Amino acid sequence: MSGSGDSRLLRILHVDPEKNWGGGEAQVFGLLKYLAEKGHRNDLLTHPTGSLFSKCQKLDVGLRPLSMLNDLDLRAVPALRRLIRGQDYDIVHFHTKRAHALSLWLPHGAHRPKYVVTRRMDYPERRGWYTNCLYNRRVDGVVAISQAIADLLMIAGVDAHKMRTIFSGIDAGRFARFSPERSRQEGATVIGCLAGLEGRKGHQFLLEAGARLKNNGINLQYRIAGDGPLRSQLEQQAADLGLRDEVSFLGFVSDTAEFLANVDLFAMPSLYEGLGVAALEAMAAGKAVIATRVGGLSESVIDGVTGILIPPRDPKALAEAIAKLVRTPDLAVAMGKQGRERVLQYFTLERMATQNESFYYEILGAPA
Repeated sequence: MSGSGDSRLLRILHVDPEKNWGGGEAQVFGLLKYLAEKGHRNDLLTHPTGSLFSKCQKLDVGLRPLSMLNDLDLRAVPALRRLIRGQDYDIVHFHTKRAHALSLWLPHGAHRPKYVVTRRMDYPERRGWYTNCLYNRRVDGVVAISQAIADLLMIAGVDAHKMRTIFSGIDAGRFARFSPERSRQEGATVIGCLAGLEGRKGHQFLLEAGARLKNNGINLQYRIAGDGPLRSQLEQQAADLGLRDEVSFLGFVSDTAEFLANVDLFAMPSLYEGLGVAALEAMAAGKAVIATRVGGLSESVIDGVTGILIPPRDPKALAEAIAKLVRTPDLAVAMGKQGRERVLQYFTLERMATQNESFYYEILGAPA
């Protein structure tokens, strides 16, 4: 094990070829920052024009460029094999599904590093030789960011002994400036949504719920942060539903804390969700969260305590949940306070990073 005479220090290669991928990118940056501050030696292979590459220039991390078109893009394999054989890495950590595919072609044997993969999405895996090879034979440890993901992997035949559930974390301190009553005092109740404008995020059902609420005499404002391929389609849907004046599409928002400080309730109508970092951020900002009961959202949001969980693809249930919290603002404020306490207890970046570090030591059979 490497480390300047200190057997507790590790040398880790992190592989993340994505250019920009929101919450997952923040997790990798938070992990690298923690590990670098602890004295571990970290190298990062990532997209040379991506924001993670740019952010990590401020850290004590060795940066190397890596980009992949898809899971079948193997152009980087020869150079990656040479890098691993030439460096004394203890751990190689694949942070995305695309990166994980490279593990099939990397050195294996007594003198190779230990391989770890983080699984972030709650799409089912097919049981079969490929999944068995990828998860049971080619990596030594699997991190699932929610129990829902771990369960799906076990159903697909992934060895439960190799897996650890480590929740994603956020920098809760960024949201400490939140004032629960601020925007309510300024006018109409504002519903916030923070997600890429793509089908799996379920924005269309939020718009349908908004139309139902308006027809019932409940006039609200909706601020939708994020960009993506469905933007023009969703803007047209809002207009067709008579919500042109009520819905604002803000595009990409760099300061999510400021965005959340100016909404009253947070909606997350996803169809799939590994854990829901945006929901965690809303909870850290003291917002009651209305979310679908999918993936890891039921682990981050506690129904009736920190928010309300509803079935996916159900605009009627979504409208009813919003109406309930609009009519009982004291309940919404209480849920927001409970949500922030929950984030501080279970979903901080430091907790996520320390658990990953402990897993590295466990895999290596070394004392932490």
